Amino acid sequence: MLILVLNCGSSSLRAAVVDHASGKRVARARVERIGEAGSEVAYDDDPAAKLVAKNHEEALAEVLPALIGRAGDAQLAGIGHRVVHGGERFTQPVRIDEDVERAIAELVPLAPLHNPANLAGIVAARRLLPALPHVAVFDTAFHGTLPPRARHYAVDAELAKKHGVRRYGFHGTSHAFVAARAAVHLDAPLSNLRLITCHLGNGASVCAIEYGRSVETSMGMTPLEGLVMGTRSGDLDVGAALHIGRAEGLDYDGLDTLLNKKSGLAGLSGAGNDLRDIEDRAAKGDERARLAIHVFCHRLRKYIGAYAAVLGGLDAIVFTGGIGQNSALVRHRVARNLQIFGAHLDEDANREARATAEKPVIRISTDTSRAHVLVVATDEEHAIAADTAKLVGGQDKVVSKRIPIAISARHIHLRQETVETLFGPGHKLTPLKDLSQPGQYACAEMLEVVGPKRSISGVRVLGPVRPVDQVEISRTDEFFLGVDAPVRDSGDVRGSPGIKLVGPHGSVTLEQGVICARRHIHMAPEDADHFGVSDGDVVEVAIDSEGRDLVFGDVLIRVSPKFCLEMHVDTDEANAAELKPKDEGALVATGALATPLRRVLR
Repeated sequence: MLILVLNCGSSSLRAAVVDHASGKRVARARVERIGEAGSEVAYDDDPAAKLVAKNHEEALAEVLPALIGRAGDAQLAGIGHRVVHGGERFTQPVRIDEDVERAIAELVPLAPLHNPANLAGIVAARRLLPALPHVAVFDTAFHGTLPPRARHYAVDAELAKKHGVRRYGFHGTSHAFVAARAAVHLDAPLSNLRLITCHLGNGASVCAIEYGRSVETSMGMTPLEGLVMGTRSGDLDVGAALHIGRAEGLDYDGLDTLLNKKSGLAGLSGAGNDLRDIEDRAAKGDERARLAIHVFCHRLRKYIGAYAAVLGGLDAIVFTGGIGQNSALVRHRVARNLQIFGAHLDEDANREARATAEKPVIRISTDTSRAHVLVVATDEEHAIAADTAKLVGGQDKVVSKRIPIAISARHIHLRQETVETLFGPGHKLTPLKDLSQPGQYACAEMLEVVGPKRSISGVRVLGPVRPVDQVEISRTDEFFLGVDAPVRDSGDVRGSPGIKLVGPHGSVTLEQGVICARRHIHMAPEDADHFGVSDGDVVEVAIDSEGRDLVFGDVLIRVSPKFCLEMHVDTDEANAAELKPKDEGALVATGALATPLRRVLR
C-alpha cells in the first residue's frame, strides 16, 4: 500500500511516497523557504528543480502531481500528515474531517510554531486531493499513556485544567518506531520489555517505555523541557528565566526566542547547533565546545538513570536520531557510567556503529551485558505511512457489535500452595458463583489484605488457582493500604510491591503481586476478526452511559478461545465515569487499531 506522507514546517515541506510495509520510498521531495523569493524544491532525481511558492498550497500544487507522476502506475491509498501536538483529545491516528481540522486549530496555543504549519498542509492537501483519505498522526499520541504522576505539573490544578497545562511529550512516532524495532531485534514481545529510547538530534528527548507503553518522557507541555538540544535550553529553573528577563529587559517573546532559538548546544558552545562542528572544535581545544558536550551528555545520562529507577529495571537502551545514530562520542560519554544498570559498552562496536536503512539495528553492548545497548535507525515517515495504512486499510470494516462493560472489584488470585497455607493443607477453593468469563468463578473464600498503612477485610478470592499470586486493587485501595501499585496486565507482577494476606489457617507475606489492573477487553478469535484487531493490540473505546459519554484510551485487547466479549474497568474508573453494569462500549475506529508496527517491521 503506497502512502503519501507530508510533513509541513513553517517555511518547509517534506513529502514522500512510501510503501507502508517495507518503508521503501518510491518518490521524495523537499521544499525550503516557502513564501520567500528564493524558495527551492529538490526531488530524488532532480535536486536542482525550480519552484516559486508563496504558501503551502502553491508548493503542494506543484509538488504533489510531480510526486504522483514519479510513483508511476501505482495508486496512492491515502495521505498521512505529521501533526506535532494532539493535546488530550488525540491519542491515536485519526481520519481527518472538518471537525479534526478545527480541533488541530484549537491546539495552536500549545504548539504555535508547529501546528499552524501542519494545519496549512492539511487544508491545502485536502483541497488538492479530496478523493483520498487523509490521516493525522500526532507526535504526542504515543505519550497518551503517561500516568497522572508523570503528566501533571505541581501548579494550581484549576489553572492547569483551564489552560491545558500538563506534560504531553513529543517525538512519540520515533520513540514508538525504534521501540518496535528493538523488540524485533531482541526477538521479544514489546509487552515484555523495559526500554529507554533516546531520540537525539537538533530536537532531543528520552522516553521510558514499560511493556510497550510510554510512562515517562523528557519533553513536557512544549518541546522546550528536558534534554539539552540544538538551540533549546531544556530543563531550566524558571527563576533563572525570570531573572534574565528582568535583567535584560526581555518580554515574553524575547524569552521565548532566547530559550528556544539561542540556547542549548548553540548557546553553550558559541559555535552553532551542529554537534559535528562542536565535536571538531572540542578536539582542537575549544573549552566552550567541550563544556557543551559535557552538559549535553551529563543531562542525558541523568535522565537514563532516573528512568531506569522509574521502570524498576532495564532491558535495553536505544540511541536514535541524527546524533544518536552517528555520534560515537556522545554514546560513549553517556553509556560509560551505566554499568550499575547492567549496561556495558563495547567500545569497538560503538566506534563503528552507524545505523542505516540497510542495517537498522546495531548492538553496541558486550556479550555479557545484562542490559542491551542498541543503535537503531528511526524512520518517522515509515511509521506515519504504517499508521495511515492501518486506518485506511480498515475503512470498509463493519463494526456493529457492542462491547459489554464489566466493573472489576478488588480481588485475589492464588497459587494452590498459597491456598493451603492460608486455608489449611489440602484445601480446595470453593466455587460460589460463576463469572462472565468461561471457567472463572468467585469463591466462598475471603481474606484480609494488610498493607503498610491499613488493612481491608473480606477481599474475595477468584478461581481457579493461578501460576502466580496476585492482588488486584483500585487506586483508592492503593492509597488506603499505603502501597504503590503499578498499572499492569493481569498476571504481570514483576517488580510490583508485596503485601500480607491473612486467612483462617495462616498468613502469607507476598514479595510481589499487588497491581492495579490495566483496562482490557476479553474477546474470542471470531470477535477479534469482526473488529479487525489481534491479541496485544491497544485500542480506544467509546462508552455510552446514562452518566456521561467518554472515550477510554489505552485499552488492551486479549484474545483467546476461552474468552467471551467483555471490557473490564476497575471500580474507580467506573465510578468516575458513572458507569453501570449494563453499559456498553464501541471501538472508536478499526483499521488504525489492527496491526501494531512491530508486525509491519517483521
